[in-house]
Amino acid sequence: MNLVFNLESTPQISNQTQKLQLTFTTPIPEMGHLGGGSENDLTINAKRQVPLWLAFAIVYSEYADFNIPTPFSSKVRNALRAEPRSVRLSNLVGAGGLWYGFGKVIMEILADEQGKEMSDMLTTAFKGRLVEVIDQAQHFAALGPAGGGGPTGDSAQAFREGLDATERELFILAQESARRMKKWYEESEKGKR
Repeated sequence: MNLVFNLESTPQISNQTQKLQLTFTTPIPEMGHLGGGSENDLTINAKRQVPLWLAFAIVYSEYADFNIPTPFSSKVRNALRAEPRSVRLSNLVGAGGLWYGFGKVIMEILADEQGKEMSDMLTTAFKGRLVEVIDQAQHFAALGPAGGGGPTGDSAQAFREGLDATERELFILAQESARRMKKWYEESEKGKR
């Protein structure tokens, strides 16, 4: 079998280290080494962990199936439904903490109905956490350089440590925006005196 796949249709993700466990539905001769296997051939029901970019191609070509990864399990979904701010997204996907990016790729691999459910979960989580991200960024910007220091041991610090990489970027942008707004306000008040 020849694997024909247009790489331009592969979704873009920033974290290329993510892997996905596949269960092969088609035997593939001389590909047993894939994902660290030691066999000569991949057989039906063989399980392999492969990089996400390759998993997308294999699943899209209908050579394998996969289960939704642990970072998007029903346990995580329930925790997000109960209190989105309590979930440490950075811990769910490892280095880089790109939970939303990983979820977007999984969403694109899934069938329409499951993909929509994943999209809804990602959107709801983002919306449920965004206000807190912006609020904390503005709070720490108001404290100035001295207030942005080390760990405080409170729930706010735990929340910041659990941010996804996308949320961390928004936090930094909101913090910088609040600092610039404060500076502008202070400079405009000096001119009125």
